[in-house]
Amino acid sequence: MTNENDSWALILGASVGTGAAIAEVLPENPGCKVLGFHRGNHADEADALVARVAARGGELVFCQKNAGDLNEVENCVELVQQFVPKGKLKLFVHSLSGASLGHFIDPDERDETEVFEHWQYEKTFNYLAHSFPVWGKALHEAELLAPSARLLGLTNALEHQMLHNCGMIAAAKAALEMYVRYLSAELGHYGHRVNLLRFGAVITPALSQMLGSEAVKEFEQVHEHMLAAGRTCTAEEVARFVALLMGEDTAWFNGATIDFTGGLTQRLLDIVYHPERYS
Repeated sequence: MTNENDSWALILGASVGTGAAIAEVLPENPGCKVLGFHRGNHADEADALVARVAARGGELVFCQKNAGDLNEVENCVELVQQFVPKGKLKLFVHSLSGASLGHFIDPDERDETEVFEHWQYEKTFNYLAHSFPVWGKALHEAELLAPSARLLGLTNALEHQMLHNCGMIAAAKAALEMYVRYLSAELGHYGHRVNLLRFGAVITPALSQMLGSEAVKEFEQVHEHMLAAGRTCTAEEVARFVALLMGEDTAWFNGATIDFTGGLTQRLLDIVYHPERYS
């Protein structure tokens, strides 16, 4: 792949999980510089990631800022401009977490999950959905995007299923998908590409918090039966695929929701109608 030493990738939510895996892969393949944003919740992990990348001769810089706060986007972009020259941002990855778990009405007394408060609607949609087009607009207006820049949102299969306390996440991810479609048309006029990557079950800190430590084990066991590969996806696999999307061979992807679930979306209905196959 062509060396991208003069190009940059910007990753929101890059200290842990899938965002961190992407930040670790890109300095080596395709060889671009990486600027990551994180809120400071995993500062030690972020420092360790910077050290690993530097040890291999790559460049990764972190900014500690709340990139999901829409009122802070302008200030965040000013920080980006301190590192990334105009026209050199080849890839923008939206990997923000910060969603609320719960129910829309009072749950059954056997369920300890709380009902959503009004502020949780705003926070979840700002982090998971609204921040994507706001950042895209800000980066475009600041003339930071490189020719044929790639803007990539990350999603999961939740909008195709019901996981008991994840209704807010599913709704926000559905909104993100629509933002990607419209932005792909609007930014496509400038030669850029906007896509959504739907990847399968990856055990990340966000997922562990969503399910709980005990449920994660059961979650993995179920997916061993559901997926032909007999395992869940890894964050590193997602990261390597994102690196491929930076290449010219994938330039025709635009407005797409790319299925990288390993066949998970094909099995969701099957597990509903034939649960005995997964017991």
